[in-house]
Amino acid sequence: MKKPLTLIFYLLLSFVGAANLYAATDKGIITGKVIEEVGALPIPSAVVAVYEADAERPFATTSTDENGFFKFNALKYATYRVKISYVGFTALTVNEVILTEKNAERNLGTLKLSSEQNNLNEVTITAEKPVIEFTADMITYNVDKSILAEGSTATDILKNVPMVQVDIDGKATIAGKRSTRIFIDGKPSDYMTSNIADLLNVLPSDAIEKIEVMTNPPARYSGDGEGIINIVMKKGFAIGFNGNAGITAGVQGNTNMNTNASYRSKNYSLTGSAAYRSNVAKSTSHSYRENFDLVKDTTFYYDNYGNSRSNTNGGNFRAGLDWDITTQQNLRVSTNFNTNSNNSRSGTDFNFLSEELALKRVRNQMSTAKGGSHSLVFNADYSLKGKESGDKLTIGLTINNNTNDNLRLLDQHYTLPVTLKPSLRENTDGVGNNGLTFNLDYDRPVFKKRDRFEAGVMYTHRKNDNDMLVRDFNFATQEYVIAQKLSNQFLYNEKIIAGYTSYNYKGKSIGIKAALRAELTDVNFDLSTGDSYNIKPYLSLFPNISINHFFKKRYNIGATYSVRINRPRENTLNPQINNNDTLNISFGNPALVPAYTQQMDVSFGAFGEKWSFTPRLSYSTSGGVIERYRSVNVVNGVATSETTYFNVGSNDIFGLILIGNYRPSKKLTANANFTLTQSKYSSSLNSALNRDGLSIRSALGLSMQLPLKTAFEANVNYANNANAQGRTKASVASSMAARKTFLKNRLSARVSVNDPFGKRNNTLFSEGVNFRLQSYSASNTSNVTMTLNYRFTKIKKVPTPPKTQ
Repeated sequence: MKKPLTLIFYLLLSFVGAANLYAATDKGIITGKVIEEVGALPIPSAVVAVYEADAERPFATTSTDENGFFKFNALKYATYRVKISYVGFTALTVNEVILTEKNAERNLGTLKLSSEQNNLNEVTITAEKPVIEFTADMITYNVDKSILAEGSTATDILKNVPMVQVDIDGKATIAGKRSTRIFIDGKPSDYMTSNIADLLNVLPSDAIEKIEVMTNPPARYSGDGEGIINIVMKKGFAIGFNGNAGITAGVQGNTNMNTNASYRSKNYSLTGSAAYRSNVAKSTSHSYRENFDLVKDTTFYYDNYGNSRSNTNGGNFRAGLDWDITTQQNLRVSTNFNTNSNNSRSGTDFNFLSEELALKRVRNQMSTAKGGSHSLVFNADYSLKGKESGDKLTIGLTINNNTNDNLRLLDQHYTLPVTLKPSLRENTDGVGNNGLTFNLDYDRPVFKKRDRFEAGVMYTHRKNDNDMLVRDFNFATQEYVIAQKLSNQFLYNEKIIAGYTSYNYKGKSIGIKAALRAELTDVNFDLSTGDSYNIKPYLSLFPNISINHFFKKRYNIGATYSVRINRPRENTLNPQINNNDTLNISFGNPALVPAYTQQMDVSFGAFGEKWSFTPRLSYSTSGGVIERYRSVNVVNGVATSETTYFNVGSNDIFGLILIGNYRPSKKLTANANFTLTQSKYSSSLNSALNRDGLSIRSALGLSMQLPLKTAFEANVNYANNANAQGRTKASVASSMAARKTFLKNRLSARVSVNDPFGKRNNTLFSEGVNFRLQSYSASNTSNVTMTLNYRFTKIKKVPTPPKTQ
């Protein structure tokens, strides 16, 4: 009897509070999500109460839904405190939740309740969300809390996310992981475009809410890749119309313009964004290769110098609809269109040296290229919630299509000796991708809504068409002739059927998650030369176990185990030859097989009022690792470097990750992270590749709130990486920015400086049986940019409902 009376009391209290809210006719909104600190599972039916600053009785109350979310609408502008309570957990209070006309909405983020254990005292926190948040399986980078993120792109943001590395080509990976997937809003995006770097270079940061780095992805995600970087886009929660528009310009010639807006009514919201980016990239390079002719027992050298300049232009357009059809049904639809164009010109001088280092031949190569890419992605998700049971059924559909066309002209001639014939070659490369993904997911709370059961199925179908046409110019007939041995068409077809089940157990101080995912993969690909490859369908199982224990209110220890897969796909399987540099060619290997990785993590977390420290130990072991492999063939005194992919053998990686955060005051925050990985390669190709390698990555960040509505932020990143045939020399990247706001925080101006102490460079050491290579490259990353951003808001007034008698 006590429980129904308590429920009636809270319902009456909620009704009275709601009546007061609507009578006030103000527009403030408070949202958040409540989860368990152990296991990070949502807590349904938790009581959330809003108090005015000095009040003893709540102004309004509500309860969390089955996913732990809560929301208060139409609050008057004032200072509040929010109290969350649930049986068996320590109550939590969030102070200083301030709502004003200019800041009408506060998202309190994820609020964690700890089990009571021996201490029944209430926990009090502030409403400010940190830039970086940590859990046992994931690191979250809150983009809107970073000054450096304003007016930039997804690629720029990723460079400052802990454990994430971005190479000179814009490829993002998780430190200590051999393969990383890129998702957007939980949907795979790396295989939906021919070049994910193009998308990330245009995707505006102002449209991004947060970035999640998943070191142990949940079972509902694909088993491909050892980790996932998930980019979560802003959805817009404020009632009414709001958004922003910004422009960025840099001294290197780069410009960036973007705008995004959202409109939300009572039961639906519309979001949209558009961005345009132009960039000028300049680079220089130098490579020095020793070539050993084992047959003639001689050594000769290649000493090459190069430079390049490219101009890129791109646009990104997104639109979305979130519609609450009923209180139990929701439909979310979104579409994304991305376009890029580029023009580049590069020159390389090839110097051929004898064993005595005498100059024997000099070849000059000029390369001009132009190209463009377009991609379109459509997503639709329908969800149905149970009225009483709290279960949820979700049906999702994703359709994507993209094209990438490039034309390159290679002009080569010799200045020493001048008697050698010149060559002129034209490469035309057209790539088309299209795919379809269907998923059905079901989750249900069990055992009085304390535990949770999940299950689902997924079907993915992808096609890739790569058409390469190579033509050589015949100087005698003055016409182009098709190079039959280099021209071909590659057709790739992939189907994956997957199913998973997961169970989450929640105790007072311990959480256990156990899951199993199964994937049946069917792949075939054909060549226009007549070769056909039909790989026998194979079944893969991916167990996933996670255990977390929280104790003494400030310590957390967790352990995870999972199996992941790295599938060879079109980029590594395609045997088409890339001969942009005739002395350094590359091609895929159709004989590759999948590589499986077993990975384990042990994490520890210690948290104080102003600090946090989360060390983590990781170990992974892989068989049949797919690695880029370079060899040199010497024929008639000419050494040609051939780069392809092989299942080189096994690889064991030991990792130590240290992440710390310190906030001595509300105006000063410092964070640091350090990653140390030890790799051990055992090659089945060549015993010379059996080696150990040590990789180091560290980062330091600082942000300050200064007087006169000014803020400052700075980051420094260091990286030194090993690979199967050598290592990359240490490099340092740095950035800093200052921002000032005007017009009651509607207008902001930001000055950002990237790599002020010198442009970023990359030095690679690599060796094989008959060669030793050292290459160097540098690009114009040193830059100063200026950003102006204007935020606009038009909050919709909620009409006052009729008084209840």
